[in-house]
Amino acid sequence: MSFLDRLGEIRTGFDRPFWVANFTELFERLSYYGTTAVLAIYLSEQLHFSKELTGWMIGTYGFVVWFLPVLGGTLADRFGFRRALIFAYVVMSVGYFLLGSLAAPWMQAARTALSDKWLVFGILMIPALGPSVVKPCVAGTTARASRENVRAVGFSIYYTIVNIGATLGPVVAWLVRKKLDLGMENVFRVSALSVFLMFLFTFFFYRDPAQAGEEKVASVAAALKNMFVVLRNFRFILFLLIFSSFFVVFWQEFVGGPLFIRGYVDPNADFDLLLSVDPLAVICLQIPISFLTRRMKAFSAMTLGLLITSLGWPILAIFPTVWGFIAALIVVAIGEMVQVSRYYDYISRLAPSGQQGLYMGYALLPVAIGYFVAGPLGGHLLKYFGDVLKRPELMWWAVAAIGIAGTLLMVIYDRIFKPGEAGGEGKAA
Repeated sequence: MSFLDRLGEIRTGFDRPFWVANFTELFERLSYYGTTAVLAIYLSEQLHFSKELTGWMIGTYGFVVWFLPVLGGTLADRFGFRRALIFAYVVMSVGYFLLGSLAAPWMQAARTALSDKWLVFGILMIPALGPSVVKPCVAGTTARASRENVRAVGFSIYYTIVNIGATLGPVVAWLVRKKLDLGMENVFRVSALSVFLMFLFTFFFYRDPAQAGEEKVASVAAALKNMFVVLRNFRFILFLLIFSSFFVVFWQEFVGGPLFIRGYVDPNADFDLLLSVDPLAVICLQIPISFLTRRMKAFSAMTLGLLITSLGWPILAIFPTVWGFIAALIVVAIGEMVQVSRYYDYISRLAPSGQQGLYMGYALLPVAIGYFVAGPLGGHLLKYFGDVLKRPELMWWAVAAIGIAGTLLMVIYDRIFKPGEAGGEGKAA
């Protein structure tokens, strides 16, 4: 097939909902990563939370963000992606606005009645509900609104858009916080405005995609039942648990990374701007990396990606500088690029008819588990290696060891179950 023929397939291979959903995903990711870029430093420096409490708070927040897509995707299969997306963008608008209003006079009564710890924790849970619905809806739309011959390309486009938003989010946070000197609170308010605009865009332009002959979940009870049917798929769940190690390693760039740089390297470092390095590297290198790994089996690509990401953090242990952090983030990004689009395509092909939302929700389970472990782990490692041993750079060897152990488990899993040779996984109700 010629290049022009392939380009023609891509131009005609996606229905309108694909482009609308992915456009909203761009601004949702901008909001999420703008907030995440400043969250660790906001909790530790402005609210004066300890390293352990900051890690626990971020880990729990991230767990809710990435675990609830299992339920959000299930309910989206039942009620439709459009309704789910509208709900999600309204909830996130409210949550981010409240997070940016903690110092407002009208919040004083709540701060008096509750400690900052529980007030912040409660408010964080509100915007955490939004991505839990958006992610499976956009990923499910990508699967449903892409023709079979361009589905892998569709997930690459989706992944690229995610990374454009992930690049712009920290940059916008830096502009608001430092260049405009508006403070971290207004980073959260800008995020609120961004997702509110996506609520309006979804309301007026998005319609649910459909495929001929696709089954629809009959009821909420049937949708919830499907969650437990998937849980009985031992091989699938075991794979998700093992692959969680990738995200234990990966999420340290938002937990341990900023706290390490500001606490032990340079207290004036532009931590939010630094966090744009990973997604920017993805944007620049995704196409050549995809080309180089195009002949690899999906499972092999995921295993290699985990190993590469794990080997990125020792760079920061050897060179504990801002430039060492940048180099580590680039290697982490390469590992991410090797595996991530193959991972989502791999999971989407396991989904029975009418349950793309459900399965794409479960695809985010390793992200949730990884965040839940990475938050407290990052805080604990910083406390132990930094405050106790006075050798904070050694924490990155411990992070790398976790990823290498996960890589070995992936190899063992592949040898035992040979997932690359397996077909579809079971039939849910």
